[in-house]
Amino acid sequence: MTTRLPTYFVSHGGGPWPWMKDQWGDTFAKLEASLQDMPRQLGVKPKAVLMVSGHWEERDFTLSSGAHPGMLYDYYGFPEHTYHVQYPAPGSPELAQQVKELLEAGSMTARLDGERGFDHGTFTVMAPLYPQADIPVVQLSMKTGLDPQTHIDAGKLLAPLRDEGVVIIGSGLSYHNLRQHYAHAAAPSRQFDDWLQETLLHSAPVVRYQRLLEWSRAPAARVAHPREDHLLPLMVAVGAAWDEGGTCVYHEDDFRGVIAVSSFRFG
Repeated sequence: MTTRLPTYFVSHGGGPWPWMKDQWGDTFAKLEASLQDMPRQLGVKPKAVLMVSGHWEERDFTLSSGAHPGMLYDYYGFPEHTYHVQYPAPGSPELAQQVKELLEAGSMTARLDGERGFDHGTFTVMAPLYPQADIPVVQLSMKTGLDPQTHIDAGKLLAPLRDEGVVIIGSGLSYHNLRQHYAHAAAPSRQFDDWLQETLLHSAPVVRYQRLLEWSRAPAARVAHPREDHLLPLMVAVGAAWDEGGTCVYHEDDFRGVIAVSSFRFG
């Protein structure tokens, strides 16, 4: 019997946090525990991971297609050792080609990038999730313009992968406003998180779809996401689990002391 895997949208924390426990202590302990629990939730070892990273945008949907992706340290101002961390998971040129073909079958343009390495939207999630780095990982970019409809539609086209042992993960952050953190983030992050919970957990699929298309009208939406790069991976995860329910698999009201953040599973 084929196991249909769920999809995920995960809040990936901040910077290279898995390698900064000496500096940050248990700040990310709840997030780490939620990622470590995902293999139990899946119940089987996936054949591969397709990661939609909030840190990669291209004119067309683009896939990392190298067999042995390197590392892309796309952050600045962190300790020197964080620019030498490794997550040596293999890539999967075959999966990258399959995803390209699925998108193209839906009249979307897609490209392969054999040089793209893992950015921190990917390796900070994968290190706690599968620390052995023994599962192939392919990154999928977002499409410039960050149109919700386009990304939901892309997720729909990729849904067959779930029946082939591929887990689709959207990696972003449910609240991402680098200029409004700490005390000023408390109220808007909770308002937007409440809207997310209602939309993703308690709305029928057609209502969920419509609310996501109009996400910028949600309470505190543009405070939570002045730019929606860290929200759009959610659209792919929801699209790939179109008519299936959602579950909150991680939530904190006091992330980094004050911010409400969440992660979700669909299916």
